[in-house]
Amino acid sequence: MRARETAKEKSADVSVSVVIPTRQRPDLVQNAVLSALRQDFESIEIVVVVDGEDRRTSEALETFRDARLRVIELAAGVGGAEARNIGIRAAQGEWVAFLDDDDEWLPRKLSRQMVAARQSTALWPVVSSRLIARGPEGKLIRPLRSFDSARPVSEFLFCRKPLHDGPYAMQTSTLMMRREMMLAVPFRSGLKRHQDWDWLLRAERVPGVAFTVLSEPLVVYSIGDGRETVGRAQDWDFSMRWGAEMRGFFSAKAYSWFLATECASRAAKSRAGWKVYAEIASRFVTDGRPSVGSAVMLAGVLVLPQAWRVGALRIAKGRRGRQTALPAAQRHGAMTLRTGL
Repeated sequence: MRARETAKEKSADVSVSVVIPTRQRPDLVQNAVLSALRQDFESIEIVVVVDGEDRRTSEALETFRDARLRVIELAAGVGGAEARNIGIRAAQGEWVAFLDDDDEWLPRKLSRQMVAARQSTALWPVVSSRLIARGPEGKLIRPLRSFDSARPVSEFLFCRKPLHDGPYAMQTSTLMMRREMMLAVPFRSGLKRHQDWDWLLRAERVPGVAFTVLSEPLVVYSIGDGRETVGRAQDWDFSMRWGAEMRGFFSAKAYSWFLATECASRAAKSRAGWKVYAEIASRFVTDGRPSVGSAVMLAGVLVLPQAWRVGALRIAKGRRGRQTALPAAQRHGAMTLRTGL
C-alpha cells in the first residue's frame, strides 16, 4: 500500500496527536480540523488520514496553513479502523485522541481530558466524556447514565437507563489515551461497524487500564448524516455475529441489552421475520441475563410498530424536560462552533 504524507513545519513539542480518518467529506473534515486547531490546549498535532484517493478532500486540507497539521494520503481505502491505526503509528505525541470527520470538539476538550489523565494513578488511563448529540430533534446531552468504574464497561456501553438514552457512551470522538497503549492494542482492522465498542471491550482486559468519563459534554456528535447509512445500517446479522464472537467481553446483563438494542432493532427495521426474532429472543434469555428494562426494550422493538415506538420515546424524552435539553450557554457554544468556522 502506498501512502503520501504532506506536512507543514513540524512542531518539536507534541503532547497529544489528534487522529482524524476521512474519506470524500471535504467540508465536514475541514470543520473537524478547525475544531481541533481551536483547542485551548496548544501542544498538539493533527494527523488526518485520507482513506483512499480523494482529490477534493486533499485540496480542502491544503487550504490550511498551520504547522500542526499533517496529512497522510492513502492510495487505496483501508477502512476507518485501519486508517486510525495508520495515524497512530505516524503520531508523535505521548497521547492520542480521536476525532471522526463529521464530529467537532468544544475548545476545552483536550485541556479537560489532560487534567483528568494526569490526575489518574492508572498505568493506562483512558479518558472519555459526555457529548452533545446534534440531530433533527435538536441538541441533547448524552449519555444520561453515569459511569461507575466498579461495573463492567460493557454495562455502561449497553445498559440504558432511561430507555431512550441511546448508544452514545464512549463514542470514538470522545476517547483519549496513551499512544503506547494504542500501539499495543490497535483497532481491529476490517470491522465495518462497532469499532469503538470492540476496542473498548478488549482494552478493558489490559492490566493497568482505568476508564474515566467526564460529566461535561466536550464533543459535538452529528446524528442523521452520512454516517448513519453505515453505523446504523439494518445489518442485524453482522451485529449478531460480532456479539457472539465478543460474548466473553460482555457481562451477561450487558449482552441481553446489546441483543435488544442493536440486534433486535436492526432486525425489526429490516423486517427480518419471526424466525430471526425468535433466535434473538432465545439468545437474549439463554446467553444473557435479562432485566426488566432490557425485556421491555426487546418486546417494544419486536412487537410495537415503529411509529408507536418513536411516539413512546418522544413522550419519555418530554418527561425528562430540563434534564435532557442542552443548557442555553452550551447550546449557544455548540452553534458558534459550527457557524463560526
